[in-house]
Amino acid sequence: MTTIYTLDAVKQTYADRDVLNIDALTIQRGEILALVGPSGAGKSTLLRLLNFLEFPTTGSLNFDSTVVNASLSLEQRRRVTMVFQSPALLKRSVMANLRYGLALRGVTLSEPRLYTYLELVGLERYANQPARKLSAGEAQRLALARALIVKPDVLLLDEPTANLDPYNVSLIEDILKQENTTRQTTIVLVTHNVFQAQRVAHRTGLLVGGRLIEVTDTAAFFEAPQQSQTKDFVAGKLVF
Repeated sequence: MTTIYTLDAVKQTYADRDVLNIDALTIQRGEILALVGPSGAGKSTLLRLLNFLEFPTTGSLNFDSTVVNASLSLEQRRRVTMVFQSPALLKRSVMANLRYGLALRGVTLSEPRLYTYLELVGLERYANQPARKLSAGEAQRLALARALIVKPDVLLLDEPTANLDPYNVSLIEDILKQENTTRQTTIVLVTHNVFQAQRVAHRTGLLVGGRLIEVTDTAAFFEAPQQSQTKDFVAGKLVF
């Protein structure tokens, strides 16, 4: 694998408080990386940096060998898309929501092609219904389809299955693994569900207090962690 993100001595500071302090991190093209840790550990802040919504206070962030700053081109920014924990859906039909990202890019797809994405997430029968009437799980699946239809190189997910029923969790995880396998999409997943990390991620990283404690192959992370905090986290003994 080749590297798509490189972070070196990255700090993100709000009101003189370091919320993120990462000495070094590389994310490989085509991998699924899970980020775990307690609330307030800096996971969502890291996703915002990777999505170019913010830029590091200090240190360097590179995306595909390009320095990330306010001058990053729109073309580069559009290679990355994000699905939030609570998706913001337009007050339009399911199909209109699906088309939205494409419309911003000046892209049109045929009706049959659009339906393949609704079929992928099991929403084809709701195509003409108001998106706001979808259940939480259905809304999250629509948000995922809306992200995938623009064919991003990188997909970022912030607790995409929080508070969803097992059916929706399983369906979304299967879609993520399929997307990664068929298109080699790089996926960075923030989750509090350690079992989800074990099911879908190639590597898993632990963030505590804004610092990256350990990042390694998922099997090694859970079966043979090297850092004491990781051992405590895996054993359910980490006190925050």
